[in-house]
Amino acid sequence: MAREPISSKNPEPTLPGADQVRRRPARPAVTRPIEARTNADPTRAEAAFERAVTFAEAGVSGEPVMLATPDDVRALGAPKTRALLDRVMMGDHADLGLDALLVAGLLDALLPEVKAMVGFGDGEWRHKDVWKHTKQVVAQSTHRLEVRWAALFHDIGKVRTRSISPSGEVHFFGHAEVGARMFDKLERREHLFRADDTLREEIRFLVLHHLRASQYDGSWTDSAVRRFAREIGPYLEDLLCLSRADITTKRPEKKRRGIAMIDELSERITTLAEEDAIVPPLPKGVGNLLMQTFALPPSRLIGDIKRALEAAIEQGEIEGHRESEYYVTFVGENKGRFGLS
Repeated sequence: MAREPISSKNPEPTLPGADQVRRRPARPAVTRPIEARTNADPTRAEAAFERAVTFAEAGVSGEPVMLATPDDVRALGAPKTRALLDRVMMGDHADLGLDALLVAGLLDALLPEVKAMVGFGDGEWRHKDVWKHTKQVVAQSTHRLEVRWAALFHDIGKVRTRSISPSGEVHFFGHAEVGARMFDKLERREHLFRADDTLREEIRFLVLHHLRASQYDGSWTDSAVRRFAREIGPYLEDLLCLSRADITTKRPEKKRRGIAMIDELSERITTLAEEDAIVPPLPKGVGNLLMQTFALPPSRLIGDIKRALEAAIEQGEIEGHRESEYYVTFVGENKGRFGLS
């Protein structure tokens, strides 16, 4: 085709200058939606867990690292996941098993509350590395599932509660209570303990109260020791085991003193329980003093008052093994409660 001659009506085209290029509107970017992953592989998660189990039980593993995603873990299912985790927790080398879970991405995928402890406090702050401490507590805990799981979770609340005073002191006020609530949230999300309410309740209780025994310093009265034992109830032995394992200081003398204090508390609880099984909580003569003080004749009411007093002692409302006047005063301050108004 013949080209039209250049004229004023048909000027020769020119390339745009740099200023014109900058003013040219940009072309809209073409984007594509990201497709959701559909290749979740439960066998990948299982292989990663099995490698951690081998480390926990044998201390070594020749298997290569297998990385697992949250989708892989979800595809494996909570029951199978719990069974494998229990083996990790109960291993003689549980600390190595926990490190294997970390390397495989399983803590990120399943227990981010635990993963958050990794490196927390390592050299930067004036407190021990919480992850290293946790692994040591788990490894030196007694081989009971309740204690091992509680050891893993006992300090997860520290990440959210750390505070530093103007003098540079580090505190974790309320970390036990925060940790118990974090455990509740974790369980609602993962349902690891759905099939075992008894285990779940004890783990939470131990996390919430893991500091209680370490507060004993030898100065507690017998009444305080009885109250502690009564409040801890059926979890007493496991709590004392966790408290012993929670002593991870590198100073031998400090560790010896800490364990000795917990052992002393345990011995006092045992001794007082044996005494209480032999000696009634109310002293002899309290019935006679009740009749004299409140002008009561011998009757069933005296027996009812004494049983009510024993129940109050059992519940920790008043102390046991006190003088008769102590109980008569209590009755006098609560006459309506004892049918004397």
